[in-house]
Amino acid sequence: MEIWHNSRCSKSRAAKAALEEAGLEFSERRYLEDAPSVAELEEVLGKLGLEPWDITRMNEPVAKELGLRDAEHDRKRWLETLAAHPSLIQRPIVITDDGRAYVARDEDSLGQALS
Repeated sequence: MEIWHNSRCSKSRAAKAALEEAGLEFSERRYLEDAPSVAELEEVLGKLGLEPWDITRMNEPVAKELGLRDAEHDRKRWLETLAAHPSLIQRPIVITDDGRAYVARDEDSLGQALS
């Protein structure tokens, strides 16, 4: 199991604590320092069943600077943007060993990741 974690985010800290409390073994990827590649984003999005714009934090200053809210949904461009600006990636993302992935921002998603 892996968590894409930002220690400054309360939802990310809560998800990490829940994984620890459940006694699960996991690796922690501090994705702001170790940004995922386009290929890694493609893989995780496939597991999530989502598109890049679905996991983009639109209220981040860089999203506003890049005009993402009104940007065309060009998958390649969005993947490259997320890889170049990992702060735009919604957090935390929990990837299970059996190939599932969740944006674990709420109790339901986190519960699914833990089961």
